[in-house]
Amino acid sequence: QVQLVESGGGLVHPGGSVRLSCAASDRSFASYGMGWYRPPPGEAREFVAGINWSGGRTNYEDPVKGRFTISRDNAKNMVYLQMNSLKTEDTAVYYCAQLNGSTWYSPVAYWGQGAQVTVSS
Repeated sequence: QVQLVESGGGLVHPGGSVRLSCAASDRSFASYGMGWYRPPPGEAREFVAGINWSGGRTNYEDPVKGRFTISRDNAKNMVYLQMNSLKTEDTAVYYCAQLNGSTWYSPVAYWGQGAQVTVSS
């Protein structure tokens, strides 16, 4: 069973920044795409950002383009989400996901436990 552990969430003011980290236990981490997801209120988790196995390809949902950056360090089994220019509507629990394939658009295979990000003045 693959374990994903997120860290780095918290309370941040509008316009501020926060970086989420996700540590993966899978020895084959470098073979898989990774993603970050968040659920709109009362809804299922939605795609926020994804990265392929090498880090060479990324994709973002439109509301976060230009503000969020996903990256990975395969040597450390880590994936990150740098979140800048945060807005109150970015408030959510953010879930790290290991995908069932090498691309950023592969289906989710495993979920982390989630990290709360609250954007409020």
